[in-house]
Amino acid sequence: MSVVDDEDATLRERLTDEPGPALRVFAVVAALVAVEFGALANLVMSLPWDAVGTALPGFVQGVAATLAGVGDALAGLPTLLSRSVIDNAGYQLPSGEWEGTFMGLSPAIAWAIRVVLIYAYGFVWLLVGWWSYLVYRDNYRHANWAPVDDMVGRFRNHSWGLFGLAIIFAFVVLAVFAPALGPTTVDANIADPYLHSIEFYNEETGSVEEMYVGDANGDSQSRGQGGENVGPLSYDQYDRFHPFGTLPSGKDLFTFMAAGARVSLFIGVASLALAGGAAVVFALATAYYKGLVDLGIVITSDSIQAMPQLLVIMLASFVLSGTWLANLYNGGVVLALLFGLTGWPGLWRAVRGPALQVSEREWIDAAKSFGQRPSVTMRKHMLPYVVGYLLIYASLTLGGVIIGVAGLSFLGLGINAPTPEWGRAVSAGQPYVATPSWHISLLPGILIVIVVTGFNALGDGIRDAIDPQSDVDTGQQDQSAAAGGGA
Repeated sequence: MSVVDDEDATLRERLTDEPGPALRVFAVVAALVAVEFGALANLVMSLPWDAVGTALPGFVQGVAATLAGVGDALAGLPTLLSRSVIDNAGYQLPSGEWEGTFMGLSPAIAWAIRVVLIYAYGFVWLLVGWWSYLVYRDNYRHANWAPVDDMVGRFRNHSWGLFGLAIIFAFVVLAVFAPALGPTTVDANIADPYLHSIEFYNEETGSVEEMYVGDANGDSQSRGQGGENVGPLSYDQYDRFHPFGTLPSGKDLFTFMAAGARVSLFIGVASLALAGGAAVVFALATAYYKGLVDLGIVITSDSIQAMPQLLVIMLASFVLSGTWLANLYNGGVVLALLFGLTGWPGLWRAVRGPALQVSEREWIDAAKSFGQRPSVTMRKHMLPYVVGYLLIYASLTLGGVIIGVAGLSFLGLGINAPTPEWGRAVSAGQPYVATPSWHISLLPGILIVIVVTGFNALGDGIRDAIDPQSDVDTGQQDQSAAAGGGA
């Protein structure tokens, strides 16, 4: 009998017996990583490794610094869809021809080609993920059917959930490939504009000249009056294309938004990992032990939820603003910790009920009677039942975290300037809402609403896929319960 047909065979044994399908998936994944290795390395190196390094011994810090240097070099490698390959920076000659751009195309078209190809690349990853699931289901899974198959089928027919998935997919791609998606870079246009220069054609002198990006930004400001405005889908006087227009400082708004998406995604995922991990551990512990353990965690969670979360985070951000912790990822680590430490009670209450339900099942009593360790029982027999519900509330909570971070940035707290964050763009454009520079506040505000709506829609889709009997009232209760852990 083939190992694949043996119900007692492990996944490793099945892979060894029939490696062909898995190797094909691996080959495709390796090819996708290879063509964009520099961009993926850039994403990894942009994470706050300094937060980890400060807690390590001196020798380990030296090794980490060496590895970071190697990582920076790898992150600088050209990639298939990078700006160096499909360049949108150039200038227009009096004849109408463009110099310096990809294939002599206009900067707008060159930038659009790069954006379309990057999103196509991300969509291929999505298809590969689905293909990997099919390969596992058809070749390596023990059972021909599992409850997850019905969940996936229901989600595929859930139009609202698919809408949310599409929005979140677009948001994640924007964050992951932010350096390549922007018409320029954060370093050149926002962080150090006077360390970089551009070339432009000077019609007065009839020659190509060079100037600092900072000086060019000073002539491309959007202040809503006196002709000072570079709106969406327009060029400035130096032939630089701005898909979303410019900020009051003259910096490119789309580049600011793309980099801000990466910051928001990091804070949301990091805080959710902290809050979700704590919520699951506490839910399993309270459901298994009950009694004093449950009472102690209930009192702790009630004490945390009794405090206004956003006000506590504002106060803590201000108190910690002058410490070394506030410098880690320009304040992002502080916000992730604060949202995680104050947000776990909402998630814990959301998954505590399902954990209590599964703790009363017969197989839990059987595991106890056989002397199985509590940690093994909770991990093998209780955790899989709770994870599905955690995904529902986590999606709703993540949207709340993004709103909270944007609100703090709007007030000038949390993320340190000049690090891009969506709320700071809304704040910068507030005085110009009723002027021709309306785009500064409106476009970031619209994106915040769309992304948060996407996370809520995805949560609704996951909920209906897990529990097809759920109705509108249940969905409203779920959203209200999760809101406490997000904003």
